[in-house]
Amino acid sequence: MAIPVATIVILAMSSSDDIWAHLLSTVLPEYVMSTIGLMVGVAIGTVIIGVGTAWLVSTRDFPARRIFEWALLLPLAMPGYVIAFVYTDTLEFAGPVQGALRELFGWSSPRDYWFPEIRSLGGAIAMLSLVLYPYIYLTARTAFLEQSVTLLEAGRSLGRGPWRNFLTLAVPMARPAIIVGLTLAMMETLNDFGTVDFFAVSTMTAGIFDVWFNMNSIAGAAQIATLMLLFVVVLIVAERWGRRRQRFHQSGARVGHRPLRPLSGSNRYLAFLACFLPLALGFIYPAAVLTNMAFGEASSDALDGFFSAAANSLTLSGLAAVFAVAIALFLGYGMRLYPNRVLAVAGRFSSLGYAVPGAVLAIGVITPLAWLDNSVDGFARSYLGISTGLILSGTIVAVTFGYVTRFLALSLGAVETGLGRITPNIDGAARTLGHSPLSVLRRIHIPMMRGSILIAVILVFVDGMKELPMTLILRPFNFETLATQVQQFAKAEQFADAAPGALAIVAVGILPVILLSRVIPTRRQ
Repeated sequence: MAIPVATIVILAMSSSDDIWAHLLSTVLPEYVMSTIGLMVGVAIGTVIIGVGTAWLVSTRDFPARRIFEWALLLPLAMPGYVIAFVYTDTLEFAGPVQGALRELFGWSSPRDYWFPEIRSLGGAIAMLSLVLYPYIYLTARTAFLEQSVTLLEAGRSLGRGPWRNFLTLAVPMARPAIIVGLTLAMMETLNDFGTVDFFAVSTMTAGIFDVWFNMNSIAGAAQIATLMLLFVVVLIVAERWGRRRQRFHQSGARVGHRPLRPLSGSNRYLAFLACFLPLALGFIYPAAVLTNMAFGEASSDALDGFFSAAANSLTLSGLAAVFAVAIALFLGYGMRLYPNRVLAVAGRFSSLGYAVPGAVLAIGVITPLAWLDNSVDGFARSYLGISTGLILSGTIVAVTFGYVTRFLALSLGAVETGLGRITPNIDGAARTLGHSPLSVLRRIHIPMMRGSILIAVILVFVDGMKELPMTLILRPFNFETLATQVQQFAKAEQFADAAPGALAIVAVGILPVILLSRVIPTRRQ
């Protein structure tokens, strides 16, 4: 698991050409500024939507609040590149919105009116904010539900109104949880390629593809990838810093269910609208458009390609899920049997790939596999007189290895949670009855943690179905998945043909949303 990250650093440090100076004087400043602008914009958008909706559904009573509790998570199932082409089809010059405006006001050309450009940095910020705010909504809502009611009521008794209480007490106490959700949203923003590529926004992820494939410089791509790793390190440090010395304890004076504060008059409908708009824009409308396109406008050729791409996606995601869970069981059980610092550090380091953007990790995967293929081929030519060709790179082995490296953290987290619920006394009792550690794992632990294993499989499987940048780099020739097919159709402006694949990805993505909605708390202490 360490090989891909180490390869990126080695490639960047050992480059002999002067590509870095060329990048620094030409495109690198634009890549960096666009990436920073995208991250800042998405951070502002996701915090406003996520924290605001979390506070409303956690503390206030208004129409459809119980539905919004779980429904606000649904945009998490909508990949950014999917919602991007839906709104492009809706808001571009030939789309229904501008067409209706021209018909209504008698406009005939773009010179007659101004309309915001969807294919821009602002458009990318809007699209990613709509699908990434659930990360902050989930963590913030949990934090608000766990806050001391006594402390908040003390603030009200001292003359603080609802808004001041929210800004000066509730939000500061929830800050560590908000930063955790924001860090996850920022990592997903860094990893995004489909949205920024479709909107022609020159971020560092798009720059990796540009430098590698257009400038034919893998060393330059590795150097940009190393710079992205620094961004990831900054995000991780910021997340740790946000939780430094943060300890909030319940006083114990008020424990149990507290009635929600009912809203009256127009406030009830404003709260409803504040929760409904992000849900409608981030999930309901895009899902309706995709359904209409998939069943009414997609061509027969696109449907034929859909089944082939779906089979490829299911194969890759299924393999990645099986291997990731198997490795997670090995690591998690090993750390349980031998709880020492060395194994703990090794386990944490092996799950580092989830913090690395897919395009970055793909460089670290393809380079050592290509070296291994060339070494095997050279040996076979020298001693056997035959050519072995590409055995690993350019095959589904490379894609599966990339998926496992990137998503191992998901399966390891679920497995460790399941193992943590099993008391060590069971291990000792089984060992005294003559069972080996492997027998204990097979006959006791795995049956007892079936739910955690199923969650691990679903999480890895769904993320594999959505993964785009890594798949584009590592896939074999003429090998399409649902994600790559959607991206290619969307770039060719064939939105109706992209709809079946996009709808399938969204449908699969709802699975972890259902799991999350079942585990988040619904009571306030």
